[in-house]
Amino acid sequence: MKTRVAMMFGGKTVEHEVSVISGIQALMAMDTEKYEVIPVYMTKDNEMYTGSDVGDIKAYRDIPGLLKKSQRVIMVNEGGRVQLVQYPHKTFGGMKPVDIDIAFPVVHGTNVEDGALQGYLKTIGVPFVGPDVTSSAISMDKFITKAVLKEAGVPVLDAKVYTMADYEDVEATADDIEKTFGYPVIIKPVNLGSSVGIGVAKTRDELVDAIDDAFRYAARVMAEHAISKLREINCSVLGDENEALASECEEPLTSGEILSYEDKYVNGGGKKGGAKGAPGSKGAGMANLSRKIPADLTPEKREEIRELAIKSFKALGCCGVSRIDFMIDEEEDKLYFNEINPIPGSLSFYLWEPVGVPYKELLDRMIQLAMKRARLEDSLTFTFDTNILKTANLG
Repeated sequence: MKTRVAMMFGGKTVEHEVSVISGIQALMAMDTEKYEVIPVYMTKDNEMYTGSDVGDIKAYRDIPGLLKKSQRVIMVNEGGRVQLVQYPHKTFGGMKPVDIDIAFPVVHGTNVEDGALQGYLKTIGVPFVGPDVTSSAISMDKFITKAVLKEAGVPVLDAKVYTMADYEDVEATADDIEKTFGYPVIIKPVNLGSSVGIGVAKTRDELVDAIDDAFRYAARVMAEHAISKLREINCSVLGDENEALASECEEPLTSGEILSYEDKYVNGGGKKGGAKGAPGSKGAGMANLSRKIPADLTPEKREEIRELAIKSFKALGCCGVSRIDFMIDEEEDKLYFNEINPIPGSLSFYLWEPVGVPYKELLDRMIQLAMKRARLEDSLTFTFDTNILKTANLG
């Protein structure tokens, strides 16, 4: 009997469109002899829809039209089994509830990748692929991630967080950033990915503009020193906090000082250096980013990065596949952790194929890791028998 998988993508996030691409890529690569996959599209209001066209990327050219042809559903735990149930309910002629064995969130960004969706799935009672609630929340907060990894001995750049209260006096905030970091300085939202809202400033005017832009997308932003002579190297990790292995390393090719949203998702289509076998062309997500695979590194530096990626992944308690982005300061020949993508674009399949793990196998391993975690959690005790309610009196 096949395992029934709810492949979830989209959601209330600025990375909504990227998630749709990543989710449908994964859907197309699944082992259909082993798994029955049900695509579940989450709208920008976090409403869930299923239907025959939900797994067709071309249908997303007209999302209102797609929703009219699809069925809105909710998740319900009925007798210990989680089902996709039609909403609103129809007594006659409606969709029959569909049992699901496991949820597979292929989502990016705030409200879906940061522990919010994982908490919902955990509360409903369905096993899910990828990081758990805690590791999702930590990994999506760049400042907390730095604090955890610094304690674990992973090299990170010092940073400082600013809130909306600081934004009320943007000039005073700019003064503090200049005093703390000088120039060049990088400003970024604390809890976003896909390079949204990130800017490098070399002057006061650029700094104020970068602060304004970052606060458009988040209530907390972060400042850190910007490395002038920078190489970015990425490495993916597969496993859990107990056992993990690293992929090949890549070097993204940027059009500017930092890897932008356009570099990642718009400009990369069809350029030399793209991953072999990447689905589609323009708009095919991280798989079509211009890159060098493998990155031009010495064997020693490659192993240092791969070992540090595994160390970071385990320290953050991740599960499934994550991508860890590193920075090399070429002037000082120093390696720094930059950020982790707990559910990366395209699930970083293009980094696993060069080391002998095809996409279909990668997805299978991710599901097996999720089932392993579910079996462990089932063996733990979450209740404690007590008679306290029999004697409770609130007066």
